[in-house]
Amino acid sequence: MRRSLGLFSAFVAIVLSAFFASAADWPSKPVKVIVAYAAGGANDLVARTFGERLSETFGQQFVIENRTGGGGLIGGEAAARAEPDGYTLMASGMPSHVIAPAMNPARFDPVRDFTHIAYFGGPPNVFVVHNTLPIASFKELFAMMRGKADGVEYASPNVGSVGNLVVEYIAAKEKLKLNHVVYRGGGAAILDVVAGHVKVASMTLSTTLQHIRAGTLRPLAVSSARRVAELPGVPTLTELGYPELVVTTWYSLSGPKGLTHEIVEKLNREVNKAMDDPRVKKHLEQETIQTRPMTPAEITAYMAAEVEKWAPTIRAINAKAK
Repeated sequence: MRRSLGLFSAFVAIVLSAFFASAADWPSKPVKVIVAYAAGGANDLVARTFGERLSETFGQQFVIENRTGGGGLIGGEAAARAEPDGYTLMASGMPSHVIAPAMNPARFDPVRDFTHIAYFGGPPNVFVVHNTLPIASFKELFAMMRGKADGVEYASPNVGSVGNLVVEYIAAKEKLKLNHVVYRGGGAAILDVVAGHVKVASMTLSTTLQHIRAGTLRPLAVSSARRVAELPGVPTLTELGYPELVVTTWYSLSGPKGLTHEIVEKLNREVNKAMDDPRVKKHLEQETIQTRPMTPAEITAYMAAEVEKWAPTIRAINAKAK
């Protein structure tokens, strides 16, 4: 009996020492980072920007794998089911972990089935109108909306986008009738808005900024916590009476449930340091991505709060669209 216990103890010690050694040596091979959306989008750009820096820091490639489909659910499920060894991560965030699971049945829990590691950041949303519309403020836009019994058309990238959420939240709160013109992404939507086919839009600042600068679109409000440097004269939704609408299309870094503390801390520390890298900052500023350091506990709590905050609005929008 004693010999059996001794053998078992030795076995456990060997397993544990190998486990902790592997965590200490991580990464010893390339790391896959799943992006649940197509190459070229904001999620992909943010993942590649931080991935390049992490590759340099750790001396192993952080390889982006675009696993698309299901509005982000296919990539999310693949990441949730991966081995928690630190070699499969995910560029997670608002689209894949807050919006997608509330839009359609998901085979993963966006909080409990992941180890949330770090916050990347994201662009704020902006209300814009076409320059042919004689409206210069959010107050005037509101007055126009209230004066249209048959509703006002507005554009956003798609059903369940942050632009859609913000407008529908305000419409429900203020009892406004608004008609959502649905597109397949921000690229298609902005073409119609710039052409004046739809004269009101709620989209990311990164999508609209060049057209604002050109004078084609007029910005009326932004969804960031503070006014943005690119549009210092444009008020925030908080200033306009909606403090609950501080929201961006934000992205983060997650892994499957059960990642070791050592790996999580290594990644979190280096992601936060990368935010001060001039090359990283330049890439992110070009896309109006707003960053801020978070601890693993902070990003986990933030993810949970965003899921709870937006799920009812997303489900209402989804029901309305069907």
